[in-house]
Amino acid sequence: MDGPDQIGPDLSPKRTLRDRLRRTINAFTTKDGLIGDYDYAFLFTPRLPFVKQKRRSAPFFGLEDKIPVVLALLLGLQHALAMLAGVITPPILLAGSSGANFGPEDSQYLVSTSLIVSGFLSAIQMLRLHVHKTRYYVGTGLVSVVGTSFATITVATGTFAQMYSTGYCPVDDSGAKLPCPKGYGALLATSCLCSLLEIGLSFMSSRLLKALFPPIVTGPTVFLIGASLISNGMKDWAGGSGTCGSNPGDGSLCPSADAPHALPWGSAEFIGLGFLVFVTIILCERFGSPIMKSCAVIVGLLVGCIVAAACGYFDRSGIDAAPVASFVWVRTFPLNIYAPLILPLLAVYMVIMMESIGDITATCDVSRLQVSGPTFDSRIQGGVLGNGITCLLAGLCTITPMSVFAQNNGVIALTRCANRKAGYCCCFFLVIMGIFTKFAAALVAIPSSVLGGMTTFLFSSVAISGVRIMCSVDWTRRNRFILTASFAVGMAATLVPDWFSYVFTYKGDNHALEGLLQAVELVMANGFAVTGFLGLVLNLLLPDDPEDEAPVVESDDGPASADDEPDAGSSGDPTIKAQS
Repeated sequence: MDGPDQIGPDLSPKRTLRDRLRRTINAFTTKDGLIGDYDYAFLFTPRLPFVKQKRRSAPFFGLEDKIPVVLALLLGLQHALAMLAGVITPPILLAGSSGANFGPEDSQYLVSTSLIVSGFLSAIQMLRLHVHKTRYYVGTGLVSVVGTSFATITVATGTFAQMYSTGYCPVDDSGAKLPCPKGYGALLATSCLCSLLEIGLSFMSSRLLKALFPPIVTGPTVFLIGASLISNGMKDWAGGSGTCGSNPGDGSLCPSADAPHALPWGSAEFIGLGFLVFVTIILCERFGSPIMKSCAVIVGLLVGCIVAAACGYFDRSGIDAAPVASFVWVRTFPLNIYAPLILPLLAVYMVIMMESIGDITATCDVSRLQVSGPTFDSRIQGGVLGNGITCLLAGLCTITPMSVFAQNNGVIALTRCANRKAGYCCCFFLVIMGIFTKFAAALVAIPSSVLGGMTTFLFSSVAISGVRIMCSVDWTRRNRFILTASFAVGMAATLVPDWFSYVFTYKGDNHALEGLLQAVELVMANGFAVTGFLGLVLNLLLPDDPEDEAPVVESDDGPASADDEPDAGSSGDPTIKAQS
């Protein structure tokens, strides 16, 4: 395997087995190898108000630097906790009432498997395997952790709604939705098929990929993914996104009439629980220690769970009935291709690929590695190929597509540790968390209002990631026009997702045509897909405007571009200056 700044295979002399064994023994038997001289108090010292604190920073641990075992385990656990909420949220939502309507057993299995698969597939990204006798790699060789992608949720929930309406998924005599393993299996199989797109695109030049999918295309796309998910988080915050929230005034109770401490949707108790989680996250960011700040979402979830348990909101039956341990393929689902889902998932994979490129670039930056040149390009290629392969493997392991997570870059920047040993420890903790099913059962039993307070924050962070990408765009007249045109229809579809539902009214026997029309309807119902397609087309068709490259002129308020003057008849909005 290559080092941090190499492209080809490692040409240094191979270590003997005896030397490696000696180093391993020293790492676990000596003080320097176990704990070193690291300032552990730095990680746990909070920022208390009205207390003057000495400014200090931890040493930086590079990709291959020597790091004490205890510190590697501690920072690996911090990485695992930082990404825990993001890993467990998609399977919980897809197994719930807005997805396949699974029972507690299947939901627990999906959460456990998501953690296990995330741990193993993250290790693939970190290993950076060289494809024999080629210039290609699989993986980045960085602390690049992967988890279940949020981009799949909006497409999957719309697909399940279509499956239930067309009879693909079963309903009972009263119209209530029944569990649909067939639909979930179709989601997995179609995801595996569409992952071949990302695998194929990974062999293209990274410069060409960036030219086809620049920030002006990916920024609003990622923003609308987060914006569309926030409504799901807010529904859970108020009590649940299931049938009890569809008609709040009909007297139904959330999450169900026989649940402990059941209340009507939107009750003050539900709102208060979610607000407690949200406020705790803010307090951790303001006053927390470095390790608390990177795990603020989990701390907020823990505080909400403690209060909910004390007030009798938890149902222990699922935890008590859960087995001690689980693993991949304990439960399986029938695999089959659902044709209407192909087009929307192809759009999802393009978004996942561009998210990966941005996250890998950020990881190189915080890891103090080059963000240009052949080494960086090879890391981008290896990361995209690794992401495509991990999405394929995730589907075969009964989990929806996975993508590189961005929040762990904050952990690297905060703790100043970009060492892969800490990354491998993170993988270890994720697998351990997933194997013990009681842990997954406790996560599934979290009340919807507590989960909603957390997911609303998480989904908002996805939207802000899109804003951050857009901030790297030069705000020329051409770019503003492309963003306006693509964002208009995409945001409209996000706010009114059924706007295209009645355009095609075909009811004949041509199943191929019917499937195509359903696919188009699914695409048009997902605003991020519409925005991504329009942005891609407009960016390729509209030429650069020479007037956008006007010289800088001096004014009393400092340097300003000549095209910053408002157009005739405009309101004179100032030019927006953004920083990536």
